[in-house]
Amino acid sequence: MSSTSTYTISDLAKHYDLTSRTIRFYESEGLLSPKRKKNRRIYDDRDKVRLKLILRGKRLGFSLAEIRTTMELYDNQPNEIAQLRYVLDTIKTHRKELRQKQTDIVNTLADMDEVARKLEIQLNTLEKFTHPS
Repeated sequence: MSSTSTYTISDLAKHYDLTSRTIRFYESEGLLSPKRKKNRRIYDDRDKVRLKLILRGKRLGFSLAEIRTTMELYDNQPNEIAQLRYVLDTIKTHRKELRQKQTDIVNTLADMDEVARKLEIQLNTLEKFTHPS
């Protein structure tokens, strides 16, 4: 005898602080597949876990395609080895991209500081000539 909890879209939206529209979007993307009872969506524990994984993937910077691949690997190979390898490789790729962005931001900020410093000197010089004491 299996006791599976069921949830409405409102239950999941409230639990994860999402809109129903967001959950329907994930469904339209094939990431969730609730059962239907007449016109209502009925989500089960599997859907709840999948939604949690979608949100975790989004927080880690995964695209929906990467999240979908992760879930497909898990669905097709429940031993998790392929899924774990894929997630680890994806994390490594995202970390590399983020470190490059971090370097770019540091360099851009340094460039801005230098330009601002030069502009302040130029402005001070102009103000001395325009408004002598």
